[in-house]
Amino acid sequence: MNLNQITVPSLDLSKSIPFYQELGLKLIVQLQPHYARFECPVGQATFSLQQVEKRPEGDGIHVYFECEHLDAYVDQLISKGFQFEELPTDKPWLWREARLKDPDGNQLILYYAGHNRLNPPWRLSDSETI
Repeated sequence: MNLNQITVPSLDLSKSIPFYQELGLKLIVQLQPHYARFECPVGQATFSLQQVEKRPEGDGIHVYFECEHLDAYVDQLISKGFQFEELPTDKPWLWREARLKDPDGNQLILYYAGHNRLNPPWRLSDSETI
């Protein structure tokens, strides 16, 4: 099994589509005002927006995009006018992360984990998994 795509809610695709294009995703399907799909610049995953009438309640959606050269990428986005809630910071879980919100308030985490993404020191051994 492989993750194909994730779809997040959007109140207004006319604001969200340009945001994600500037973030670096390639728009490949546009069925406005209801749906848009993007191709990630690395790998085969896609990312979609689905129009909703109301945002989900609670903590909301968190989407992680891995960026090998995180600090340089964040600097590039800042020069384009992106506002970050948190600049690249080393985390105790051995990832480096920067955080921002999309126009709909969805939490985006740009991060780099390298080897630790799939193989942190606390990873379960094959004998520990069910």
